[in-house]
Amino acid sequence: MRIKKVLLFVIFLMSFLFLQGCSSDGDTAEVIVNPDFQEMWQGNTTARRFHESTSQGSTAVESALELSEKYAILSAETNMLRQNNQSLTLENQQLKEQLINIQKQLQQTQKELNEANEIMISMSSELNNWKKDILGFRNEMRNAEKAQLEALLKILKVLGGDVNIEVVQNEKSSSSLTSAQ
Repeated sequence: MRIKKVLLFVIFLMSFLFLQGCSSDGDTAEVIVNPDFQEMWQGNTTARRFHESTSQGSTAVESALELSEKYAILSAETNMLRQNNQSLTLENQQLKEQLINIQKQLQQTQKELNEANEIMISMSSELNNWKKDILGFRNEMRNAEKAQLEALLKILKVLGGDVNIEVVQNEKSSSSLTSAQ
């Protein structure tokens, strides 16, 4: 309703202005033409642009069709770019989510790696202690075996056996060489 009123008012105003412009008092106006104006007008690039468009013979309908075709092409390109933008935005969001998951996994892996390193360090120290203990017991075991052999040697002497000490010492040196290897 309001639009109709505004349109009626505009139509009335335009018709009033048209009638005012057409009425004349009978006075004719003299038009003075500057002779340089024609040359100036033809030299102006803006005027030439409008002059060239009329010389090509394009009408308003043809211009409208051309603009409509351009609009359709640009509209399709805009839709394609909008879809491309949406797909890139979606892909970016997925990559961000993957990055967050991978960062969580990396933190967990680093935590597990630190724990494994601590365990390896403690196991290495335990292994070194075990080696030290075994090597310490090795000498004790040798001393115990030596004491057993000496006791057996004494028992053999008491029983009346003849023992050659040089053979026993050679056997000891050869057995110590084989055990050291």
